[in-house]
Parts: sequence; structure tokens; C-alpha cells
Amino acid sequence: MKRRQFLAAAAAAALPAGSAAGGGAADKARVVVVGGGFAGASCARALKRANASLDVTLVESAPVFTACPRSNGVVAGLRDLGAQQFKYDALGREGVQVVRGTATAIHARAVRVADADLAYDRLVLAPGVSMRWNALRGYDEAAAARMPHAWQAGEQTLLLRKQLEAMPDGGVVVIAVPAYPYRCPTAPYERASLIAHYLKARKPRSKVLILDAKDGFTQQRLFEEAWQALYPGLIEWVALSQGGGAISVDAASNTVETDFDRHRAAVANVIPPQKAGAIAEAAGVADSTGWCPIEAATFESKLLPRVHVIGDAAIAGALPKSGFAASSQGKACALAVASLLADRAPPAPAMVNACYSELAPDYGISLSSRYHVMGGQILEVAGSLRSSELEAPRAERARNAEQGAASFKEVTAEMFG
Repeated sequence: MKRRQFLAAAAAAALPAGSAAGGGAADKARVVVVGGGFAGASCARALKRANASLDVTLVESAPVFTACPRSNGVVAGLRDLGAQQFKYDALGREGVQVVRGTATAIHARAVRVADADLAYDRLVLAPGVSMRWNALRGYDEAAAARMPHAWQAGEQTLLLRKQLEAMPDGGVVVIAVPAYPYRCPTAPYERASLIAHYLKARKPRSKVLILDAKDGFTQQRLFEEAWQALYPGLIEWVALSQGGGAISVDAASNTVETDFDRHRAAVANVIPPQKAGAIAEAAGVADSTGWCPIEAATFESKLLPRVHVIGDAAIAGALPKSGFAASSQGKACALAVASLLADRAPPAPAMVNACYSELAPDYGISLSSRYHVMGGQILEVAGSLRSSELEAPRAERARNAEQGAASFKEVTAEMFG
């Protein structure tokens, strides 16, 4: 399916015509959405479009949203951080009340933000991810200031970029990759590719070493084909079974240790294991895995009634933890919430995901699929998976790169434009 057709199908599936759940008990019902990223912003805007009478409040601590997708290009010096940043003005114009602050607790059908409580009839949590500090021995918030994870876009992204610019030619960039699940399965390998692109042009005697806590990764053959064509000898990938799994770090010496080796890095990009954002644990919607179990058809928490969890924080079956998938979840959840508030049966959710990886400015690959609910689980629709092909002509890779940029522009415009 062509990109524009796929995006149109995504919008149609998530917000079908005539599906507004206005009227009756839903009028003036209060919905609070915590988190203004791909999931939360999409959900808040879709709620007002589903029923303009709803009282929708979006709680977000940052004045602007800084997107993770395409931020690897910032790391590699291909674009400025400003290209990743978006204001919330458009949501306000559509009637969403945007409250600046951090949600710290939930009690008695209210969200605590600073010293105030925001009452709700339904609550949607879209907290994204937080780092599991010390899950990797020696890696805590202090270590991240020396060995950035850059897995939450912003200051960490710029820190990693500055370290690359300052490193001597001939140094090794070590990227430590955790086991699944984590935000955006292909992003570590996209990052390795774009860092290699920077090194090839600026510091050609350097290399990238990927220490992986897995024995394989999504679209591996496509990445390895690109590495051979674009960056021969610049990228080395070490699988878990070959001693790739990091077990500890030493920030003082910029060293990453595995079961078999100690690797001294000129630049160490340590991506630690992750879990749902802090409010999920505080609210009691995260289980022992650190993630949030949900009812597949409505995204309602299995642990706390009238609370819904969307985006990277949710255990969402076959849906990957990606920005596009999070936006699709936000729209599906909005329809479910609007319907429940109107005492109507929620529509069957239909969701999509499209992942574009940028391996060079003119070289991209993609992966897309559709999802539905069957047997109480979110499953991939049989036969819907589409992936870039091996040995495709460079013109096709260039088209994929252009499509990735256009997709990001369209999705963010839909949320913030």
C-alpha cells in the first residue's frame, strides 16, 4: 500500500465517519489525559473531535513536545533539535485545556498536579517510558550525564551529538542495546547507521560497536545489507550469544563490560532497560513487569477501573512501542472513552503502525502493518505486514527515506498542526 493510502486508511480506521459519541451522559463529562506525546496528544484531540461537549484536559510538564522519531538525525548532525519540537497551541484552539505540570498521584477519581486535584470521569495515562536505573550495574542518572542514553529526546540527544563532535578520529562509539521490550525496536540500529554516516564523513578511522542483549533484531537483514553497502568495516554488531550483552558500566572510565570483555569507548551510548513512565507506578496501573496490562478493546487498565493506558507504557499485544502506533492507539482509545461515557458499546478498534528507519539521508527502509482485537488480544491482521525488500534499487531506498520524512510531518501535523 502506498504511504498516503496507508495514512488515510489509518485515519479512517481510527476515527470512522459518523462515529462521534456525543449526547446524553457524555455531555460535559470530564476526561483528563496525562502525557502530551504521540499517544496523549492524539487522544486528547480525537476526544474533542469525537464529542465536542467533552471537558478534555491534557496534563503535560513540558512547554513543547520533543519527538523521538527522527531524533537520530539530530545525533548525527543531519537536522537541528528544533525540527523535532512542537507546541500545544493547536490543541488549545480545538478546546483542549492544556495544564502545565507533572501528575504525581491518583486518588478518589482525581489526578494530583502540583497542589491541585483534577477530577475526572475517565482518565487516560500516556506517560511514555522511564529508565530502569541500576538494572544495568553502574548505570544511574549520574552515569547518564557521561554515557547518554538519548532515549528521551532533548538534552540527552544534544549531549550525545556533542560527544560525537568532540571525540578523536579513531575512537570507538559503543552502543549498548537492551533486550525487548523497549521504545522503538529498530531505533538503536538506525542510530548506529546514522552515527556511521557521520563518522564516515568526519572521522573515518572510527567505528561503531553495537553490544546487543539479543541474538537478533527487527529487519536485521535489511540493516546488515545497508551496512555492507554504505559503511563497510564501520559497524560491528555483537549478539548476546557472542558476548554482546552488557552487564555493567563504569562512567568514570567510559567502559562497558560484558560477560567476556571490557570495552573502552570514546563515546558510550548506553540504552538501559525501560518501564512505563513514573505516574503509571504511582497510580498502580503497572504490574511486576513495569508495564501496564490493559483490556485490548478499550485500553482500560486491568488494575484500576476508569483509567486507560496508551502508548509505550501499555502492554498492547502485537503493537510495537513506536510513535505511529502510539498515535493510532490514542485515536482508538478516544473512541472507546467517548462511547463508554455515552453508555454505548465501544467500536471494535482498528490500529496501524508504520516504522521508517533512516540509514542515510537518501537511504531508508520501512515496515508497516494493521492490527485488530481478537479473543481479547491485539493481534496483527493476517497478511497485512509490509516490509522493504532486500536488494531493492537505490531509487527505492531513496523513496523510502522521503516517505519517512513525509510520514513524520503528516503525523505530527495531525497532532500539533
